[in-house]
Amino acid sequence: MTENNGYADEATETSPLLVNAQSSSIIDNEAQISHLRETIELSDIADESPYEEVTANVSNQDNPMLPCLTFRSCVLGLLFTCILAFVNQFFTYRTIPIFLSMIVAQLLSYPMGKAMASVLPRRTHVLFGGRWQFSLNPGPFSVKEHCIISIMANAASGTSMAIQVITIQRIFYKHTVGYVISLLFVLSSQTLGYGMAGIMRKFVVRPAAMIWPGNLPTCALFRVLHDDENEERQNNETNVTTTSRRMSRVHFFYMVFFFQFLWYWIPGYICPVLSLFSLLCCIDPTNIVLSQVTGANGLGLGSFELDWNAWISFLDSPIVVPFWAQLNILLGFVILVWIITPAAYYTNLWNSKAMPIVSNQVFTIEGYLYNVSAVLDSNLRLNETAYNIYGQPRITAIFAFNYAIGFAGTTCILVHTCLNEGKDIFNRFRSSISDVVDDIHGTLMAQYPEAPEWWYIIVFIVGFAIALIVCQVGGFMPWYMLFLAVIIGFIFLLPNAIMQAVANITMGLNVLTEFIAGVIMPGDPIANVTFKTYAYITQVQGLFFLSDLKLGHYMKIPPRIMFMTQIVATVVACVVNFVTAIYLIETIPNICTEKNIEWRCPISTTFYSASIIWGAIGPLKIFGPNSVYWPLLFGFLIGAFLPVPVWILRKKYPATKWLQYVHFPIMLSATSAIPTAPPGEYTSWLIVGFLFNFILYRYAHDWWKRYAFVFSASMSCGVVVSALLIFFALTNNNVNFPTWWGTGGITGDGCPLASANFSGIMPDYKPLM
Repeated sequence: MTENNGYADEATETSPLLVNAQSSSIIDNEAQISHLRETIELSDIADESPYEEVTANVSNQDNPMLPCLTFRSCVLGLLFTCILAFVNQFFTYRTIPIFLSMIVAQLLSYPMGKAMASVLPRRTHVLFGGRWQFSLNPGPFSVKEHCIISIMANAASGTSMAIQVITIQRIFYKHTVGYVISLLFVLSSQTLGYGMAGIMRKFVVRPAAMIWPGNLPTCALFRVLHDDENEERQNNETNVTTTSRRMSRVHFFYMVFFFQFLWYWIPGYICPVLSLFSLLCCIDPTNIVLSQVTGANGLGLGSFELDWNAWISFLDSPIVVPFWAQLNILLGFVILVWIITPAAYYTNLWNSKAMPIVSNQVFTIEGYLYNVSAVLDSNLRLNETAYNIYGQPRITAIFAFNYAIGFAGTTCILVHTCLNEGKDIFNRFRSSISDVVDDIHGTLMAQYPEAPEWWYIIVFIVGFAIALIVCQVGGFMPWYMLFLAVIIGFIFLLPNAIMQAVANITMGLNVLTEFIAGVIMPGDPIANVTFKTYAYITQVQGLFFLSDLKLGHYMKIPPRIMFMTQIVATVVACVVNFVTAIYLIETIPNICTEKNIEWRCPISTTFYSASIIWGAIGPLKIFGPNSVYWPLLFGFLIGAFLPVPVWILRKKYPATKWLQYVHFPIMLSATSAIPTAPPGEYTSWLIVGFLFNFILYRYAHDWWKRYAFVFSASMSCGVVVSALLIFFALTNNNVNFPTWWGTGGITGDGCPLASANFSGIMPDYKPLM
């Protein structure tokens, strides 16, 4: 039997935004009831998804009569697109970034949609001589309208990395490109990704095995807000007592939300050290080795953070990552951070002791911060004479090993995908001609007209043409390099999408794209990051759009409506992102520098450091035969080899279950956020993941199935609402909490020596003689 999700109750007095008046006039109540019965019968073809986590969070029914693209969904969708684009771009530059996710739009748009359904006039307006009709209020606020609003907002939840290129141009390199060309740069990188996603959707959106776990909390919240309202009404109508029924998910959501809203005032304002806390370091904060090993800004051994935002700022929610993937992440983290890094650092490999044990900055061989302006000419190109005098840059051991892992990851994911997914990809390509569906959701979506392939191809061509203009007119990089960048993005989009669809983990291609650009265009930092944007970041945007397409698939949104809303929201978000970034860059003093403790821009700083290593200096100097880092290039060979033995063992011992869960691309990608993300965040993240996805999953499975993803959604919502209130009401008005031990001192963690080198010296630029 299928589960009654209550969506049919919302179908009364509904109509689409624009419908044909002649055809709509013949649809009476009996026809609607008949259609709904047919829908229910259709869902009985295959009761549930073959995957438990999907069954627990995604409805297996559809009502095609629910309104979708309406005046309400368009207005609220554009409103939240602007809000999320502004807030996320705003907080990207903060020392501890805060990101508003789609969940915030879900939470806030629900009562607003219900209110609009209550107050807007229901009058039908006839257009074009009676051929079309339009209504501001087609009836009760539906879950499909709610989904459209959320998907539009989600287009703004991830800021464009093209903005980071503009940021480092203006702040670090003191070079300004015109507003129009800069905006076109942002738009082209986003639209290219969307066109690529549309072309790949048949392989990673329609198949049931492509679960996309990151979407499940979103689906859970939709069911909380729409299903549980009907559940409560049914309980009240049947006089079910409170003690004889489970707590509804909507009550659970608001309970956790309220708790987290109150709790975040402690780590977010009163006692920030709880976001980067290490009890072991407090034993003797003057001990350099103890601080470096146990500090949250060091290796994080024994540290634990009591801040949900710190856990998800760089790693996403630990609840949405399957436990088998978390085990791979744990193994990769322990090997890199707690074994290899301290062994290299304390044996002074590459003169590591002159630098902090964990840092995303670039140094001189003496341990001073590397002043890249000293080795560049007025055209931002490398001055060989000045470079030979100033010396080769150095990076921390953990940063260097992370690059080696990046090398290994790029070859590993290709080999792993070919060996383990190659046959399925080929079969999917062969069967895509006949559009075979393999679960209830695919069956229900088959009734909607598909968005033609050529729509996405046109978007891709337009984005590519704009990108060519940007490269040529704006001088970002030679125009012909764009062809190579896009080819790389296409090659890696599919294997990365498969990995994200099954484990919610992706392998970053930033190292590969930076390496290729640095070899072909040495000495040009802006060209390097531009190539990375079009090759790697465009692929990231493709993954982002594919995830949204899968969400639309789960929520039964017609594909053509998905296409239109994503395009519009993407363009609007790009404009708001750009305007916000320019405003902050031009108005906040000392932004993205160590002088401004609240606006240190960790993402932009890492982006800048990469532009020095791969662009200004170039990989041939950093990793060439005369460099101390040249052995790291063996990562390419090691990565290609790693999946092969496991694949052979799986074939030889197919009954050995644990072999099916060994996933080297996930293991290698585990530390891709380091050193931008402090290692201390990983320990807390893994503990929470173990608690939910092993302990509760195994010993309280019914609770996990009903509440786990709702818990994740409510915690994120509580953090965001509380953080916004704290910033705009207090911090933005210079109302800061009095300085005390809990504020964490100059490094924010109460363990300053964790950020110092082995001699206890904090990094700084070399003083002028």
